[in-house]
Amino acid sequence: MNKFVAMVGTNAKVSTNRTLLQFMKQHFADQAEIELMEITNLPLFNKPENSPVPAPVLAMAKKIDAADGVIIATPEYDHAVPSSLMNALEWLSHRVHPFVDKPVMIVGASYGSLGSSRAQAHLRQILDSPELRARIMPSSEYLLGHSLDAFDDQGNLKDADKVAQLDGLFKDFQTFVTVSGHLNNAKDLNQKDTQNFDWNKL
Repeated sequence: MNKFVAMVGTNAKVSTNRTLLQFMKQHFADQAEIELMEITNLPLFNKPENSPVPAPVLAMAKKIDAADGVIIATPEYDHAVPSSLMNALEWLSHRVHPFVDKPVMIVGASYGSLGSSRAQAHLRQILDSPELRARIMPSSEYLLGHSLDAFDDQGNLKDADKVAQLDGLFKDFQTFVTVSGHLNNAKDLNQKDTQNFDWNKL
């Protein structure tokens, strides 16, 4: 059974993106082990030259590195991912690089009708950067719009079609993780390139 880390892409205390990941953890419990990861209480990233990586970041990196894949749920603020999610990813690309060749599935919920579509495109761009170099599942947007009305009192998705779509995408992600496991012949070199990457030396 695969083990996935599910990153809550916001530091908000109440978020339908967290609710979505909680639903996925329960709904897919017989298919995979999903552990939610919060991004709260991280210091603001300021590219420290000599200071150590904060302990919470090291703990997050260790869990991501050990996981078979990562699921990220992102809200959308001003057509982009939240600053708290960007902050977490900046830390996770500084001296630690757990996302290199790591299979990633992106989902998102928003109060409006678009379901964080622009934020998901923005997140793909970030994860594809040379400092992160994640392996993002293609053609896999899961857009949950009008998310305030999407769940019942027990946190279950009410729309059967949205559940069926999520079921299909999650099966695809499991296949994507399996295929990715056979595409790691250059992982050591990719890891080395990522660790040595420096925009100032280009």
